[in-house]
Amino acid sequence: MTINQIIHLLLFSDAGSRINNWALLFFRVFIGFELFRVHGLKKFKVENGQREHVPNPLGLPDKLNGLIATFSDTVVPFLLMLGVATRLILLPVMGVTSIGYFVVHRHDSVEVRDVPYMYTLCFLFLLIIGPGTVSIDHYLLNQFFTL
Repeated sequence: MTINQIIHLLLFSDAGSRINNWALLFFRVFIGFELFRVHGLKKFKVENGQREHVPNPLGLPDKLNGLIATFSDTVVPFLLMLGVATRLILLPVMGVTSIGYFVVHRHDSVEVRDVPYMYTLCFLFLLIIGPGTVSIDHYLLNQFFTL
């Protein structure tokens, strides 16, 4: 497999019709905005003199764990909304949400587990389908890469 074929595989996405591709844009924007609004803004808040505590169930170095969580909740939503490297940028956020579901909240009630579960499903959907034709990925593919 050539580098152009790999790039095409990562960037190509077409939902089949114009309305479907626009629906993917709105889905990306709404899910990205919600992720940033609910989880990303917590990274900047200070309550009682302390920032949000980020769980570390895998025992990673604290700075690395915080960096991954902060990147996933603050930078990824904006890249997702724009459709930039969509399939690649979804990997860290899917890791965070799936660990939240399977590890952090595994003994919690269904109501608590529901949030990371729904995020993981939404991001898995976008990973498989891609960002659609209304995205920077699509523009880059058509402008700079050809098979």
